[in-house]
Amino acid sequence: MHLVCPSCGSINRIADERLFDQPVCGSCGAALMVAEPVNLSDAALPRYIANTELPVLVDFWAEWCGPCKMMAPHFSAVANQMPEIRFAKVDSDSAPSASARFNIRSIPTLILFMGGTERARISGAMSRPQLTAWIHQNLPPNAG
Repeated sequence: MHLVCPSCGSINRIADERLFDQPVCGSCGAALMVAEPVNLSDAALPRYIANTELPVLVDFWAEWCGPCKMMAPHFSAVANQMPEIRFAKVDSDSAPSASARFNIRSIPTLILFMGGTERARISGAMSRPQLTAWIHQNLPPNAG
């Protein structure tokens, strides 16, 4: 299993059976399987989604966005419930290239990636149950 370090961007190989044994990055020592969203920049996002073999759910948001702020605790809670999915946040104002690349027209927008490819997208704030249901609806049965 390959995981990209959210801190330094290094690609790490982790044995599947050791995935939940608190693996750390071989380059910088940062935790690789934290059960909370990680913040990604314009530069880090493409490498992270392309080289992380687990599903990656990205929340495109902005500090000034009321619905984004309302959904943030739900996004974090679901990240804690679903450690087999990597949760990431991208600030649309700080990452304009990523927002343009993924054609973000409204926020919050969530994009679920698998194998570096977009699998599903939804815009608008969601509650914890809605978010959990949406993820399960869009993951294949053997993933997550």
